[in-house]
Amino acid sequence: MSSNFLNPVNTQTWTNGRHLVRCVKAIQETWDVRTFCFAADQPLMFFFKPGQFVTLELEIDGEPIMRSYTISSSPSVPYSFSLTIKRVPGGKVSNWIHDNLKEGDQLAVHGPVGRFNAIDFPADKVLYLSGGVGITPVMSMARWFFDTNGEVDMIFVHSARTPKDIIYHRELRHMASRIENFKLHLVCEKYEIGETWSGYRGYLSKQMLDLMAPDFMEREIFCCGPTPYMSAVKRLLEAVGFDMERYHEEAFGPTPPEIREEVRDQAAEAAAQAAEVCAGDLHEVMFSETGKSVRVAPGETVHTAAAKVGLHIPKACGMGICGTCKVMKRSGEVEMEHNGGITDEDVAEGYILSCCSVPKGDVVIEY
Repeated sequence: MSSNFLNPVNTQTWTNGRHLVRCVKAIQETWDVRTFCFAADQPLMFFFKPGQFVTLELEIDGEPIMRSYTISSSPSVPYSFSLTIKRVPGGKVSNWIHDNLKEGDQLAVHGPVGRFNAIDFPADKVLYLSGGVGITPVMSMARWFFDTNGEVDMIFVHSARTPKDIIYHRELRHMASRIENFKLHLVCEKYEIGETWSGYRGYLSKQMLDLMAPDFMEREIFCCGPTPYMSAVKRLLEAVGFDMERYHEEAFGPTPPEIREEVRDQAAEAAAQAAEVCAGDLHEVMFSETGKSVRVAPGETVHTAAAKVGLHIPKACGMGICGTCKVMKRSGEVEMEHNGGITDEDVAEGYILSCCSVPKGDVVIEY
């Protein structure tokens, strides 16, 4: 086709950062799960890698709160994106969203980011394993290949508590009925009085997997769900000698107790060591926009430095996952150990994640 017949796209596209969006629709998926659809006030194309996530910037009871959610829609529908959120008993954020977020409301999102995606790990044959609301990132991947007629052999295995808890049930059935390269298998832990269920029952097992995906050892596996579900899947795969380099998982939720305990121990140890640090070992962190500076001990992060001088850099995860605490480093060197919350392009431009960046000398931060 001649280039004379191609017009350039003038619509703006988003990049990893802070964006204002508006809720344009809310869809009740199951009795306790709702999908919220977002768009920009001006035409904006939301390109992202299927499986990535964003972080919502919320204010609940006067308290600023950041919370990350996987994008459940596909970038093949680019002028909006959706988040599918489950109401969690006692969940401060999820309950607030279900009870308060309505069509027309505006909020800020940060992202998109995340290593758990279908683009960075391409494969001809994939196995999607999900439990509960963990279905959202693999649904985004499946929707992408379905919409773009991707030549990917997909087996989709989803586990739910009961039939009424199966998210996207009708859409999954529709996808399986339309293309040959999408095989669907559903597992319900149990069914309740008045419900009928003729599918797999109980918990995902090696025997089930052999029936659903006899060639699963040859597939790229993407897994997302509650921690006990993913732990069970990993034990199953490791027991049969699966190449875990081809296993990918994603999970959001409260920081596990063992991690919190480890962080507390590290903090206590750091405090003890700080008393022994000589002044010559301290590194200066200067914040150029506010003119504030502070000297920090080896091992302390840029985020800690900011807190010492009363600067609040927003953050959600504290582990380099969500990308919320991204700031520009103007000079100096840091050691950054992140978990996918920042892109290579951002790093090349000079951005860092303050929560997991430790100065190696004096540094200047734009904040």
